[in-house]
Amino acid sequence: MSDILIVDDERDIRELISDILEDEGFSTRLAGNSDDCMTALSDGLPALMILDIWLKDSTMDGIDILTKVKRETPEVPVVIISGHGNIEIAVAAIKQGAYDFIEKPFNIDQLLVVVRRAMEASRLRRENTELRRMDVANGELIGSSPPFKALKFQLEKVTKSNGRVLLRGAPGSGKETAARYLHSNSLRATGGFVSLNCASVSPDRMEHLLFGRETNGQQVEPGLLEQADKGTLYLDEVADMPLDTQARILRVLVDQKFQRVGGTAMIKVDVRIISSTSRDLAFEIAEGRFREELFHRLAVVPIDVPGLEERRADIPEIAAYLIGQFHSIDGLPERPVSDEAVAQLQTMLWPGNIRQLRNVIERVLILGPDHGAIQARELPVADPESDDEDRVVLSPAIARLPLREARELFEREYLLTQINRFGGNISRTASFVGMERSALHRKLKSLSVVTSNRAGGRVAIIEIPDEDEA
Repeated sequence: MSDILIVDDERDIRELISDILEDEGFSTRLAGNSDDCMTALSDGLPALMILDIWLKDSTMDGIDILTKVKRETPEVPVVIISGHGNIEIAVAAIKQGAYDFIEKPFNIDQLLVVVRRAMEASRLRRENTELRRMDVANGELIGSSPPFKALKFQLEKVTKSNGRVLLRGAPGSGKETAARYLHSNSLRATGGFVSLNCASVSPDRMEHLLFGRETNGQQVEPGLLEQADKGTLYLDEVADMPLDTQARILRVLVDQKFQRVGGTAMIKVDVRIISSTSRDLAFEIAEGRFREELFHRLAVVPIDVPGLEERRADIPEIAAYLIGQFHSIDGLPERPVSDEAVAQLQTMLWPGNIRQLRNVIERVLILGPDHGAIQARELPVADPESDDEDRVVLSPAIARLPLREARELFEREYLLTQINRFGGNISRTASFVGMERSALHRKLKSLSVVTSNRAGGRVAIIEIPDEDEA
């Protein structure tokens, strides 16, 4: 997409334009009628088209070609030329999506100004496309815990297919990162990755964004489905999509074609749709807020994305990755995390998941010193109003218990937290808490907590209920 396609039924005109442009360093291709033009387009998209409105002995005139080009390849700018031009023709061409209009006989300087501007617009559009594709690199998955490995295994099973995937998980757990990973490792990786957060779009704008629109007096506006052609469309928080739009999306999934809002022509697309939700779609279906048939179309492969509290063993690795990202992108200090800070991060509550961890790391890097390891005192504490960092705030449930029961409950929760923190690794847990491995096993058994090996070396933690609860 680096040349200019010149379409004019007058040989002298098209060759004159070609000579002028080649003298300026552009490469050109020539076509004398609509059939030659369509053949040239199928051979490869140009960076720009210069198109005559009136084409003798052709099955299509310039406006017909313009309409087809803007419908199928809207990224190609088109400059219309005509010796019979008037304001009505110019307006009609602009309405159909032409970049500009030049009347014959044209001024060479004017032609070059318009061509350079159109080529610059084409270049910027290609660069934006490339940046969107490069942005897929954010689909790097970080971790090594058993829940993370299970997630990655599931994702890799579906990367090379075109099967639709529904990612389920809490907000901030990394569903979009998983979607980007699917795209960047798929056969569609050279296509675009287009993302839409359904929860952030008002219902009246949803269809315009997805399907595009054609309005009298305005240029054609391609929607996200067209932008994702040959690539992937990611629908985040799909449960927030309006019911009417759900019906239209369902038809697209069946037919792979649609009409723009206000348009009549059918637009064919080849798009893989990945969706996500943090809601219970079965409940949404029962409440009449989500179409069951759409659920079955989207959830060909449902995959659960674990929250950060299920992946505490991954926190040091994720934190180091985020620090590197903030350093390379924003120039923030690249500081290691002290062992005490790592321990605190792994025992904190993370209702906001990875998004919350990212915010914590960014805040520490902005407000903290430029050098030295990140210390535990720089991290948020459970009781931010307390000045005594060593003070343990008891919950009302524990405070009402006798000392022996409270101690047992604390030990159980403390050891379960540490085991979860180290990804189920009993040896590492024992080393951290300062116990022999055999002593830790005895302590867990005395607290009615046993461990059992599962396939793949994973450790399952089973809490044995009290006799009165059994």
